[in-house]
Formats: sequence, structure tokens, C-alpha cells
Amino acid sequence: MCIALVVAAVGSIGAPLITSVATTFHVSLGSAQWTLTVALLSGAAATPVLGRLGAGPHRRATILVTLAVVVAGSALTVLPLPFAWLLAGRAAQGVGLGLTALMMGVARDHLPEERGAAVIALISVVSIMGVGVGYPLAALLAELGGVRAAYGLGLVVTAAALLTAWRSIPEAPEGRSARVDVAGAAVLAAALFLVLFLAGERSLWSRHLAVAAGLAVVAGVLLCVWAVVELRSTTPLVDVRAVRHPAVAGANLATFVGGVGMYLLLTLITRYAQTPQGAGYGFGLTTFVAGLVLIPFSVLGFVAGKLTPRVRKRIADPLLLAGSAVVVGGGFALFAAARSDLAELFVAMGVLGFGVGGFSAAMPGVILAVTPKSETSSAMSFNFVVRSVGYSLGSAIGGLTLAAGTGPGRLVPDDSAYTTAALAGIGAMAITTLTSLALARRRPSRTNP
Repeated sequence: MCIALVVAAVGSIGAPLITSVATTFHVSLGSAQWTLTVALLSGAAATPVLGRLGAGPHRRATILVTLAVVVAGSALTVLPLPFAWLLAGRAAQGVGLGLTALMMGVARDHLPEERGAAVIALISVVSIMGVGVGYPLAALLAELGGVRAAYGLGLVVTAAALLTAWRSIPEAPEGRSARVDVAGAAVLAAALFLVLFLAGERSLWSRHLAVAAGLAVVAGVLLCVWAVVELRSTTPLVDVRAVRHPAVAGANLATFVGGVGMYLLLTLITRYAQTPQGAGYGFGLTTFVAGLVLIPFSVLGFVAGKLTPRVRKRIADPLLLAGSAVVVGGGFALFAAARSDLAELFVAMGVLGFGVGGFSAAMPGVILAVTPKSETSSAMSFNFVVRSVGYSLGSAIGGLTLAAGTGPGRLVPDDSAYTTAALAGIGAMAITTLTSLALARRRPSRTNP
């Protein structure tokens, strides 16, 4: 669980500190935004590579070296160095985003099946729900001690995780081998860089649409090339044939579309809470107080994650995915219909957390039911890449929708723009629900070797 918190810490520390970074280092907000983007980019590139290494005999060494890189990066964010070093540190921290899938492989290999499934579900939930604790804590530390103190939180968490892993992570089972497909890794990294770059650079779509569209086409071509390379490789980075399995493909599609919707609502609520009241809506909350709105998200998400292993004994995982997607859709509906009171935002965030928690806990079961034990890390790492891309696009869609609803000369969007974005989110969760129900009609046999 401590290592899963690393993923949450790396993901949550970046967002609330963007303004503080811009002020401290005297850079633009666009440049400061790269402290978040560069971590996502390095994480997306490293995750499938770590997943493949984690499938081989050197999994313990892979985990320890990765954590050491993350700790070194965390130290760079704390030391009084120029802005470029901060970006380098955040890039090193982002490598740690690939650790969740490796820990799932450890749990599946070394725990009894029932307990392993529960631990895997909890790892998936903690890696997301920890953001509700990390976000307000990082914001509070930034207000009290500056941006370096806030990044110190990441250093403490990652150092503790490294010590825990060194003392407790077992060696991988014997008889496994894992070679990294360097060509496939390079092509996939380039494609993911373009996808996440385009998701983060919203101004590029509004000011240079042709350039953005061209880069999107290049990203699509690179993904196709990567798929061909993987199919022809004797040691693929990701087993594309396994990914094409209807259950795995459907689960990844649900993860992608669901991730778009889930992160979209998270973005909408936190931004709405911080909107100055002079806009005619919003509550003008500080970054720290707005972060407290995330507490119901984490608490109810954790509750859902703990309940899901019990419920899945009676209800199939795809049906749990569908039900969780409906719950998230309900959160969108609540936000669209009622957001004039701060308590209503807490309720909507709690509903979102419960839905995301259930969805995250049920998803590994869908994929691992048709995945050999030896491929656990690789299969789940690909799923996490898909989820990261979905989250990035969800954030981008929210930003573009609100930008489109901002009138000339205004600094904040019209209140109706939030309703439009919420309706788009309901559509995304409807697609996720239908995809999950289609998965429920297929009852694959479990694959455990």
C-alpha cells in the first residue's frame, strides 16, 4: 500500500502547486504546467517498460531501482535549484507511476487467490484515492512553507516506500524471462508523448488547429506502427494479441472512456469551487480549502474499494463496472442540477469517489480473469497507460469546453459552460456503462497459469 501511495503522491502534488511554482520561479503558468505534464509523459513512457521488466526474473531489482530514481527526482524538487532541475525531478518522479502494475504482479504471485484479488483491487483504488489526501496537504504545505516544503512531502513518501520495498518485496518466481522490445518502447513513447502533449496544450487547438490535427494524425500513425512492430516481435513490450482479447479490449475501452468522464468531473468541481464569487457563481475557495472538497472523494472511494471484493463474490466484475459507471454518471447529474451550495459539491464529489473506487477495484478482475500470472504486470501496465491518456483527455475536454463558454473580455466561463461539460460527461459514462454491459454478456473462463 505504501508504494501505491507513491503513485498518488506523484500525481497529486503537481496540480495544486502550479501557481506557486510560477510565482516562485518567475515563469509563466504555461511553463509551470509542465511540472504536471512532464510527470505524466515520463510515467506513460515508463509504465509499459516497467510492466515488461516486472514480468521477468528481475522484478525486485526493477522496483527498487525505480523507487531510487523517484527518490532522486524528489530530492531535485526540494533542493534550491533552477526551474529546469525541478522539471527534471518531476520527470524522474513520473517514472514511479508505473509501479502500481508491478505491485499487482507481486500480489498475484505471492498471495492466495482470494486475498490476492482483494489486495490488487485495493492497490488500484489507493493509487487514485490518495489524491484526495495529497492535494490539500500539498496545498497547505505550500501556503505554510512554500513550494519546496510541499515537494518535500513527495520526498518523505517516496523515501519511506523505498525502505518498505527493500525490506519486504520478494523475488519473482523462477523460470521467467522478460526482454524489453526497445524499438516498440521508443515508438510507443513517441506516440504517447504526442497524445499527452496535445491533451495538455489546449491553446494549440484553439490557435493552431491545423498543426494540432496534424500532430494527432502522426500520433495515430505511430500507434499503428507500434502495433505492427509488437505483432512481429518475438519479445513484444505488450502482448498485442492478448490485448485484442474481447474481454481485455472491452475493459481497456471502458477504462479509457470512463477515465475521460471521471477526471472531467474531478476537474469541473475543483475549478468551480475556486471560481471567484464575483463571477456570479462559485465560492472563491483557496487552493487548500478547495482541496478539502476532495476528501469525500477519497473517503467514499476507499469505502467502495473495500466493499468491492465482497460484492464481486455475488456480482460479476463487468456488472460492477457498469454499476460504478452509473454512479459516476449520477455524480455528473447532481453537479449539473445542483451546485449553488458548497454542500452540494461535497455530495457530488462523494458520489464520484464511490463510483471511481468501485470502478477501479473491479477493473483488474476483468483483465486478470483472462491473463496468465506471468503477464499480470504487463497487462495492467497497459491498462494504466490507457487510463492516464483518458484522464488527460478528460482534463483537456473540460478545459476546452469551459474556454468555449468564456465570453469575450471575460476571465471565467459562463455558468452554463459547466452544465454543458457535465452533460458531455454523462454521455461518456453512458458509453462506459454500455461497454461494461457488453462485457458482462461474455463470461470468460479464468486464466491463472
